[in-house]
Amino acid sequence: MTVYIDPPTWPGHGRLWSHLVSDVSYDELHLFAEELGVPRRAFERDHYDIPSHRYADAVAAGAVEVRSREVVRLLTVAGLRRPKGRAQ
Repeated sequence: MTVYIDPPTWPGHGRLWSHLVSDVSYDELHLFAEELGVPRRAFERDHYDIPSHRYADAVAAGAVEVRSREVVRLLTVAGLRRPKGRAQ
């Protein structure tokens, strides 16, 4: 199982956030997030939003650190990208 996480640089709700993604399946992503203790409500379209204080936990659990552009590329190549505003 390989999941990926970008640096916590995305602002929102008074904190910074990372994106946690899989390049295999949403099932793999949901399983990793569940094992990490991330609530399902943190899932948004094609990724989990991870607050900066949980970044190190995700990496310690096995998430591979990548740049934000790489997150988008991985999702796109895997056919898992769900951009905002598009019909699902």
